[in-house]
Amino acid sequence: MKITASPLSGGILSGSGAVALYVFSGEPLPEGILSPGNEAAAAALLEDPSFKAKKGKIAKVTLPGSPLSRIYLVGLGERKDLGEDSLRSRTAELVRRAKGDGISRISAVLPVLPDRNASCAVGEGAELGSYSFEKYKTRKDEDRLPEPGEFVLYGGDDDGLSLGKMLACTQNMARDLANEPGNRSNPQTLAEYALAEARDFGLEVEVWDERKILEEGMEGLYSVGMGSSTPPRLVRLSWKPEGAPLRKVVFVGKGITFDSGGLNLKPGDFIRSMKSDKSGACNVFALLRAAAKMKLPVEVHGIVALAENMPGGKAFRPDDILRMRNGKTVEIDNTDAEGRLVLADALSYASELRPDVIIDMATLTGACAVALGTSIAGLFTPDDTLAASLLEAGKARGERLWRLPDDDERIAESMKSPVADLVNSGSRYGGAIFAARFLREFVGEGISWAHLDIAGVDFNKDEYSVYGKGATGFAVRTCLQFLLSVR
Repeated sequence: MKITASPLSGGILSGSGAVALYVFSGEPLPEGILSPGNEAAAAALLEDPSFKAKKGKIAKVTLPGSPLSRIYLVGLGERKDLGEDSLRSRTAELVRRAKGDGISRISAVLPVLPDRNASCAVGEGAELGSYSFEKYKTRKDEDRLPEPGEFVLYGGDDDGLSLGKMLACTQNMARDLANEPGNRSNPQTLAEYALAEARDFGLEVEVWDERKILEEGMEGLYSVGMGSSTPPRLVRLSWKPEGAPLRKVVFVGKGITFDSGGLNLKPGDFIRSMKSDKSGACNVFALLRAAAKMKLPVEVHGIVALAENMPGGKAFRPDDILRMRNGKTVEIDNTDAEGRLVLADALSYASELRPDVIIDMATLTGACAVALGTSIAGLFTPDDTLAASLLEAGKARGERLWRLPDDDERIAESMKSPVADLVNSGSRYGGAIFAARFLREFVGEGISWAHLDIAGVDFNKDEYSVYGKGATGFAVRTCLQFLLSVR
């Protein structure tokens, strides 16, 4: 979508497409934006008891026979309650509504002074709201409605709008990858994708096949992936700026391209949408591309553990004992607790790079979704400073994180195995904490580390806030905001 800012000089907006006015409860329409006749129709709509510019409400006036086919009123509630998240969400809903109406161009007017943060939020909302994954649909051209191809924000800030678009485009790239079905996206195809990204964006890349993975002591990643006809891959992408980097940050992503549960096969209701179990890896791919495109002054590495967890003849079993890259042994209690195994090897490898910060992202536990629902991700870290930075970044971008403990001693005790150093699964109680505490065993000493459990927020069954149905790319904008804030 083309998203631009334009000065609001006081002239009447006309032309094709639709005009969108953001309006506050108890306040009149902005003057001089619409022609007298259109203004009267919009003013009557503003006073409609079902609308009244209530927060989250969108109303429209249809203008038959006019190039300007619609006027949308976007309710923001009371002015004192205006926040960037509200602008972001309402704009996404506006764009989705306009898409359903077949609108190709939206001219929007903000009732606030040009502001970088507000414009950034609008840019995010417009780009995120325009997203859809229709790659495999075979509709005829005549059956397709026009889609919003242009969004003009009158009175907006150019820099803020551009940043918002960049943030959202990065997230949409992750959504594209995560929405790919398991028969089209597997460890091999995603490794090939990484190689192409490296060529196009000047990234360094390293890909390990299953033989190299085993030689490097990654029995966790190797074993999870060997039940599939498509063996596992480990990918490392690197962005290194010119001159001395401000910091070195490593992102680690869980990339289970399809999770059947392995020999502990998932029941039917839970196996659907398991193509999205690679969401963490997709986020990392998107972040590395953004770091290169934006030429960030931070050294950024992405380590992605790719596997398909299937119940084949070579699948790993309950009671197996695996030796991980850092030398610790793990007894397998449940083959459906596979994500922490591939992440353990990836975190061990990431620690060897001696970064300042490691952040891993994973659709790791259903327990986290049970605890926090489908709009809040779990944050685990022993580092208070890193926790504060990520919580602030998430708040700025409208992606809510909630810090959960990872230091419960009873849970740490429950990880001990009578036949190995650790067991990969335990009690149903505190499952998200158990998984985070397990991962902590594979992070090197002295490295600041955070784990984002994005299970529950990675995939939407219904439209919500800035997201339509399908993959959300949740945490991409938060992590990119974190990188932008590094000093």
